[in-house]
Amino acid sequence: MADPKDNEAAFKVQTAKHPNLNSSPLRPPSEQSKDKASKRLSMESNGTSEGGAGSSTPVEVTALEESFRRFAIHGDTRATGKEMHGKNWSKVCKDCSVIDGKNVTLTDVDIVFSKVKKKASRTITFDEFKSALGELARKKYRDKTGEEAEKEVFKLIEGRSPIIAGVTRAVASPTVSRLTDTTKFTGSHKERFDESGRGKGKAGRVEVVDTSGYVSGYKHAGSYEKKTTKPTLAKPI
Repeated sequence: MADPKDNEAAFKVQTAKHPNLNSSPLRPPSEQSKDKASKRLSMESNGTSEGGAGSSTPVEVTALEESFRRFAIHGDTRATGKEMHGKNWSKVCKDCSVIDGKNVTLTDVDIVFSKVKKKASRTITFDEFKSALGELARKKYRDKTGEEAEKEVFKLIEGRSPIIAGVTRAVASPTVSRLTDTTKFTGSHKERFDESGRGKGKAGRVEVVDTSGYVSGYKHAGSYEKKTTKPTLAKPI
């Protein structure tokens, strides 16, 4: 690490070799590094990134652009969210009620998509997405100005996400129903389930020997023991 005294000495030598009264005075290296750090923090707080001329780009994402990204990656694991294909464009218009069946139809949505996209491209960017919404807005809200119509359509999409359809239910097959209906089981398979169709567990797989001394089907098992066995009384202390 350089010694601060050496830096100060080099600074004095530099100012002595290049005296220029018309230009702004040179500053020590320590102050220059502080200026760079403060500039970077200022740019980060303003949501911009440092680069070449005109390369400062806003980091903040609007609600409309966030919705665009959500729909753009829907159903495609390789999508980056920067471009949207026609299928998801149609889904945006359906899920967000841009299509009303009267002023805006699915055919209008497809025509506008083909109009705004590039000739050899199959997708649209976010800017083309906004242009397409502007075309549909003028169709949907004919009694409003173009800017007011766009705002109304943007409100329909801002903050929205793709609607996921319900899980497809399995169709009951007669063959499967017959194989899983325990009331129609016979033989040893029938013994594995009770009257309600619930499995008996080990009792249904292994023949359990009854060693109680009662015949099978006797309903009053244990009643004799209850009569002859007297409860023991605790002795008083």
